[in-house]
Amino acid sequence: MILNRRVLARTTLDRQLLLRRSPLSPLEAIERLVALQGQEIDAPYIGLWSRLASFTQPDLAALLYGKQVVRGSLLRGTQHLALAGDYLWIRPLVQVVLSRSRQAAFGRVMRDVDLDELVGLARKHLAGRTLTRPQLRDLLHERWPSVDPAVLGWSAQALVPVVHTPPNGIWGTGGATPFTLAEEWLGRSLEASPPVERLVVRYLAAFGPASVMDVQMWSGLTRLRSAMEAMPFLRKFHDIEGRILYDLPDAPCAAEDVPAPVRFLPWFDNLIVAFHDRSRLMTPSQRKEICVGAVIYPTFLVDGTVDGMWDLKNGALTIEPFHPLSDGVMEELAAEGARLMAFAGVEEGSIAWLPPRSSTTT
Repeated sequence: MILNRRVLARTTLDRQLLLRRSPLSPLEAIERLVALQGQEIDAPYIGLWSRLASFTQPDLAALLYGKQVVRGSLLRGTQHLALAGDYLWIRPLVQVVLSRSRQAAFGRVMRDVDLDELVGLARKHLAGRTLTRPQLRDLLHERWPSVDPAVLGWSAQALVPVVHTPPNGIWGTGGATPFTLAEEWLGRSLEASPPVERLVVRYLAAFGPASVMDVQMWSGLTRLRSAMEAMPFLRKFHDIEGRILYDLPDAPCAAEDVPAPVRFLPWFDNLIVAFHDRSRLMTPSQRKEICVGAVIYPTFLVDGTVDGMWDLKNGALTIEPFHPLSDGVMEELAAEGARLMAFAGVEEGSIAWLPPRSSTTT
């Protein structure tokens, strides 16, 4: 069966809780989404607000303080929020990604550092207490004074399972990143050998149908083809380019004519980074505007696909479409934008419309 881009887009939005705001609790939604991108502190809050019928900033803060949700390095080695129970098996699965990224970035400058010793010493320093990254890096620097201390701190974060405890991760809260040993914070051990198939199933439930390359892009893992081909219960589709798309056997596809309301997505939103082929959501030229190096800009959706970018600062919501919008769409965006500003606590905010980027995104 061949799935066109419109069906793929609608199906993905449905599973991402973006076709209609869901009655799920924040905890249930985070489990559904596997993990929330968390490089920007406020981004997960906006991501959940866009997806849930009832959500406030204290809802997520309570989950972080209650140790039901944790913030740490997970998929692709980047910051995510995940359920505590999910962290315990996802972190071991993606350790190979974290180690590989660390080696690529710092391997040469740390060639004289014994990594097992680094891990053991970092654990010793963190045992029973929380340290900020600067505090830990300075302690490690005492052992390796010839190595850039910042490199030591980042390496410890990559190699040692740590979580960043609140108030880190709380809306509007900055400051140095705290490190706490994950197993001490959660009172449980990480799983020794979690199966990669478990991650594939969770991904497809949240983002499918999708290709092997899509799963690899989202997770950072490689060589998943043989594992997915050996999962006989997975359904197979094709996209219009002929790529094989996998899905769960009981996961429905959405109709291509189901309404898709406008939605504002934050920096680094899960939806934008979850696919190798993002044509179900945006054009190649739009992708170049949105995904710049390691940065994923905030976007808004119109009729199920990315239609522009936005920013909220200094009491003003700036909306920059990729092409001219109809009066009806602009009214819908303005209404949703007003709700976004209210959620963010922006009083008497204004909306600034920038000219369309038609010349660069068509």
